Amino acid sequence: MYGAIFLVLVTAVLTFVVPKILKKKEEKEKHSPKYSAQMKKLWSVAQTSMKERKPLRAEKALLTILKFDEKNAAAYNRLGILYAKEEKYDDAIECFEIAQSLDNNASSLHNVGLIYLETGAYEKAAMAFEQAITLEGDVPVRYIALAKAYEKLGNKKGALGALEAAYEIDRSTATLRQILALHETNGDVEAIANTTARINEQIQASRAKKEEKKAQKKHILRKPTPKQPAPKKPVQKVKKPKIHRRKII
Repeated sequence: MYGAIFLVLVTAVLTFVVPKILKKKEEKEKHSPKYSAQMKKLWSVAQTSMKERKPLRAEKALLTILKFDEKNAAAYNRLGILYAKEEKYDDAIECFEIAQSLDNNASSLHNVGLIYLETGAYEKAAMAFEQAITLEGDVPVRYIALAKAYEKLGNKKGALGALEAAYEIDRSTATLRQILALHETNGDVEAIANTTARINEQIQASRAKKEEKKAQKKHILRKPTPKQPAPKKPVQKVKKPKIHRRKII
């Protein structure tokens, strides 16, 4: 009987008490200066390795970060980008989805959408971009990516709407050219003429702004500098002559 009670107590300790102790110890280590320094070093190695195109070294550093901090959404995002560059799309999607579950942000959704777009899963790509726009609707690249997904799905109207939304944000000639290309694909003569006129107006407006800036710079350069007053000559102190007084005897 006592043996059974002892086993129950041991099981309870292992199930509830030990994990709590280990968790407290882990949390304490995470707030230590040594832990912070180690994490910074690993992040530096990962970023440098990705820039220098050393994927194995970058992957090792990121996996080490996740070993210490398994809920690090940023590390999963970086790892997803790394796998996407190596065309390991399944691994990339998994990393982005984990990052999204840990931290609901538009970047993770956008990255997932790009992978789906690359692999031909256009419906999933469109859904990911739509969700990203819901979270962050003021970034033009999200609408441009959505337009590509819609175009692949044959939704020309949706693609045009997404591109127009992007143009409202960035006012970019490049976005207008994408709109023009879509109208040309559709063979809409009137829309082609209107968009071409918009592009020409945009180009003229940007040229006018450049000329205005040049004129302002010239005006500033030609502006005469105010004359500086001549330095004042130092006033010399006149020494008073010494008066020799006679002693009275």
